[in-house]
Amino acid sequence: VRDRLDDFAGTAIVAITFADVSRLTAHREQLGLRFPLLADPERTVYRRFGLDRAPLWRIYNPGTLRLYGQLLARGRRLRRPEGDTRQLGGDFVIDPAGRLAAAFHPRSPDDRPPIDDLSAAVDRCRRA
Repeated sequence: VRDRLDDFAGTAIVAITFADVSRLTAHREQLGLRFPLLADPERTVYRRFGLDRAPLWRIYNPGTLRLYGQLLARGRRLRRPEGDTRQLGGDFVIDPAGRLAAAFHPRSPDDRPPIDDLSAAVDRCRRA
């Protein structure tokens, strides 16, 4: 998403984490986010959007391990996970009226929607 933020010009983008509020600044910098990051340590928003915790075999699947391998090959150091590694995230598009227009529920951490799908969902909301 970072490389194509221009696709979302005029759109409010917000990230939500279950990290403690005291970790927001460090978490935002670590991820390199240029948009707001909100804390939901009780995971109220996660539950309302149907975001579950995945079994370990889904978390450490071949795709995730391949991603870790690619990061290591590029010279990245992997950090010991903080928090709940089994909590899945999601990607959602909310229309101007506050209704859920598109939902992308991953099956594992490496299962993210293509940026073109997110962009198309935002475009549909703009035209509606």
